[in-house]
Amino acid sequence: MAHSVLPAARTRGWSGWSALGRYALVLGASLGIGVGGTSCAAADPAASSLPAVFSTDQAKRGRQIYSASCADCHGAELEGVAAPALAGPAFVRRWEPPERSASDLLYILRTSMPKLAMGSLRPDDYLAVFAYLLQRNGWPSGSRRFDASDTLLRLIRFDAHAAATEPDPLAAPEFIRGEGTVPADAGPIQAELTNPDSADWLYHTGNFFGTRYSRLSQLAPANVGHLTVACVFQVGSSGTFQTGPVVYRGVMYLTTVRETVAIDAATCRPRWRHTWQPRDYELWPMNRGVALARGYVVRGTADGYLLGLDARDGELLWARHVARPDVGETITMPPLVYDDLVVIGPAGGENNIQGWIGAFRLADGKPVWRFSTVPGPGEPGAETWGNPMRLAQGGGAVWTPLALDPAKQELYVAVTNPAPDLAGHLRPGKNLYTNALVALDVRTGKLRWYDQLLPGDTHDWDLTQVSPLFRETVGGHERNLIATSGKAGVLTVLDRDTHQRVYEVAITTRMNAEKVVGTTPIRVCPGIHGGVEWNGPAHDPRTHSLYVAAVDWCGTYQAGTTTRFVPGTLYMGGTYTSDSAGQARGWLTALDAARGTVRWRYRSPRPTVAGVTATAGGLVFTGELTGDFLALDAETGRELYRFYTGSGILGGVVTYAVNGKQYVAAASGGGSYNFGREGSPTVFVFSLPPRR
Repeated sequence: MAHSVLPAARTRGWSGWSALGRYALVLGASLGIGVGGTSCAAADPAASSLPAVFSTDQAKRGRQIYSASCADCHGAELEGVAAPALAGPAFVRRWEPPERSASDLLYILRTSMPKLAMGSLRPDDYLAVFAYLLQRNGWPSGSRRFDASDTLLRLIRFDAHAAATEPDPLAAPEFIRGEGTVPADAGPIQAELTNPDSADWLYHTGNFFGTRYSRLSQLAPANVGHLTVACVFQVGSSGTFQTGPVVYRGVMYLTTVRETVAIDAATCRPRWRHTWQPRDYELWPMNRGVALARGYVVRGTADGYLLGLDARDGELLWARHVARPDVGETITMPPLVYDDLVVIGPAGGENNIQGWIGAFRLADGKPVWRFSTVPGPGEPGAETWGNPMRLAQGGGAVWTPLALDPAKQELYVAVTNPAPDLAGHLRPGKNLYTNALVALDVRTGKLRWYDQLLPGDTHDWDLTQVSPLFRETVGGHERNLIATSGKAGVLTVLDRDTHQRVYEVAITTRMNAEKVVGTTPIRVCPGIHGGVEWNGPAHDPRTHSLYVAAVDWCGTYQAGTTTRFVPGTLYMGGTYTSDSAGQARGWLTALDAARGTVRWRYRSPRPTVAGVTATAGGLVFTGELTGDFLALDAETGRELYRFYTGSGILGGVVTYAVNGKQYVAAASGGGSYNFGREGSPTVFVFSLPPRR
């Protein structure tokens, strides 16, 4: 089946916002945030001298609209939950001139919010929400209504003058040295990571090959119906929870936005907890897990840091600032550690970042190499970026797991969308290396080969997965294969030696998928939040099957004739409105791994984004946004076990063994920016009951 191809993006200059007006909003370290929508301006002598640019009634109305349309992601008190904070020193500093202005903030609000229905509020409602944001950040109200006129916008300037008299609470040091060192013989060592014990789950996708397959067979169709809850761990956080648990020698490692937690994998009793205190702006508050190696627990943060923790007690060993939130970079993906290298890259393609994937030294996070997923001027691939209007261009983020062939020392990277996101006519060409499977030398970062699955993408159809790596007999010959998939809703299998495509198959509803997004609205399936998200397919060598979960959710796209670039913020180049969340569904599809033919399908009443794990016992484990943990027969797809966890499952589903007993763990609750917030982050661990 032919399918659309994704594009790439790059940034080529922008003009800074000129200084406006003489009035300054005095915010920063001394900022007080009112509770219940009240303003702290009256207590601030400097604020009392500022002109009132909105009315009290307008801000009150803005609070009501915010509560209905924005609070689920940005927090009831604007503190940031699944989306960035909209009040406080970090927010104010982000909108200081000359990089950004009040006019820029209003533009982003009007054109990219709410997330699932961009630009859908009434014009007066956007102005009311803007007034409420100003009020909550210390600006005084009066009798004049905010009308978005240039005259009023010029009076609103976000300058944190308190920083001139007090230390900047968000100064972001490049490097932080912690205390202590890891033991020389600490694990997992390289041999364990390359050939993991079946009792462990050592990487986000199970292993470097990303097979999401376990050789454990204690649980089987004959007994899985007797599963019971072995233990439950409530993380104690109110944020998103998309972590992929990692297990080594009976210890499970989990993450939230700021916390890294180690628990006993059989009893759920906590061993240690590390809480990161942000040093920079937390752009997208979400995290998908850690990597383990040589006694280190390594993860990224929403404010752009790479952390090395001691696996024994969670103490910080080092932290290095590797991504820049000010230009739209944040880290959400789980890193991969190979030998002495930590490989990771930033999310933020929609923010017009200049995408990259890089390697850092395990001992201290020192940079080793970097590959630019959006070529710079004069670099190979730069010619694939047309720019008739001389606009900023970029993208090429990385936000999902990597894969590695240790024998070849070949690293596989899923590169995502170009920007401006929906306006392909503003960046004509293939836009390398966006929406491409990129194969690099893991030691040097040098490009070995690539396959761009979706050139010139206009749908935000990120390529998200570059695994599993597996072997199957195709046409009578054993072949080394790689599966790649993403939000376009198509799974493609390639030969890793010849780099030829073997087959491709649709795994969710596809409608108008071949049509380029233009200035006339068009409904397309899948939409921005469809297809394969942050958890990828599993491969079962016993059944010779691939198991892949996908979201079935459509929406309406429309590109703009031009666009406006505000550094570090959404750069959509158009609008998108999802179909109602009630129409969103999910699929779990079993495919013949050699031919791509469908063996069975499971239909979910909600989107399916949880991890999928296959086992030698003949089972497939996964979870649903309904809150149900599932065990299915790997051969037939027949449901064998179902348990309601109370909240949607968006994180990993993994299996492992402790003292010879097989367990399955699922990360439930927390929700996400795209699929809604529900419940609190919780890990459920399942096993067979003790024998009597």
